Amino acid sequence: MALLRWIVDWVDVRLGVRAAWESNFTGYRLPRNVNAWYALGAVLLSLFALQFLTGILLLVYYVPDTERAFASVERIMNEVPFGWLIRYLHVVGSNLIVVVLLLHMLSVLFMGSYKRPRELTWLSGFILFNLALFLCLTGYLLPWSQLSFWATTVATDAAGAVPLVGEKLVTLLRGAPSVGAPTLGRFFALHVMGLPLVLMGLIGFHLFCVRRAGVSTPPFGEDARPAQGGPVFTHEDHPDGIPFFPNYTAKEMAVVMFFLALLAGVTFFAPQIFIPADALDPADPFSTPEHIKPEWYFLWAYQTLKIFPSKLLGLAAQGALMTFLALLPFLDRGVERRPAHRPLFTTAFFLGIFLIVAISIWGHYS
Repeated sequence: MALLRWIVDWVDVRLGVRAAWESNFTGYRLPRNVNAWYALGAVLLSLFALQFLTGILLLVYYVPDTERAFASVERIMNEVPFGWLIRYLHVVGSNLIVVVLLLHMLSVLFMGSYKRPRELTWLSGFILFNLALFLCLTGYLLPWSQLSFWATTVATDAAGAVPLVGEKLVTLLRGAPSVGAPTLGRFFALHVMGLPLVLMGLIGFHLFCVRRAGVSTPPFGEDARPAQGGPVFTHEDHPDGIPFFPNYTAKEMAVVMFFLALLAGVTFFAPQIFIPADALDPADPFSTPEHIKPEWYFLWAYQTLKIFPSKLLGLAAQGALMTFLALLPFLDRGVERRPAHRPLFTTAFFLGIFLIVAISIWGHYS
């Protein structure tokens, strides 16, 4: 202990770590009525860290070549010690990240935490959500299975409906007119280097926005506050709140442990949920499966393209929805955040969730 205290004293003299710890942890206050939904950010950080670690371990044995990719995945699963565990954690973890991202964004919408002065916080989080989906898409192809090959073909083919530049956009994504070796090379580079670098930068900016603006008070009970924001910058303080460490950190870790337990449960007992039978066969460009569909988080978009009479209209509808969500803080300028006092928004919120879920289920069974 004496040695540790000496090291801390030595570093503190040079960097002031005790003051930084006090400012950002023990002395940093959060609203007294902060709830479990606020812990989803920590859950995402934990899951992203796990993805980063398992991804590095998989890279040791994975071969990004169309002739050897599937065999290298089989080797990881069957020959590498605990390779099956690392791969299952990576696959299940990527799907759980999408689930937690959706829950996080829905909670922010429901509690009106996207409102002024947190427009940049929402916008950076929304971009992170879409970047994570694209990261999942690029990783989906890497096993070079029958399912991943044809699902990627379907997903990239949708870009061809864009007017004027559709064909060029498809070629840009695939690196060739059809999914093949250039596609695998591009998706591999994006998945292991390009997108993670952008992701880490965006996560850093998002956390900076959260810390700089301050944590918003939950819009429930007597402590509920309207959205704040004026002509000059103000940090939302909570002098009568609870310390971030250890009070809130303990609650946060409980939520993190719950989702890690969920990850472990699915990994050990039901990984087939995310690895169906078609994912166990090597890719065959000359044999088209009868029922190939994208992953569950793209089903609503897949079905939307089938609902409209043309892919262009389907893409336009999706683009309009995503643009509306991205710009929502700039469109909704009201200061009221309590859900019970926003009946129109709350009704649209639940109807929107029901519609997306219904379309996704329709896409699954169609």
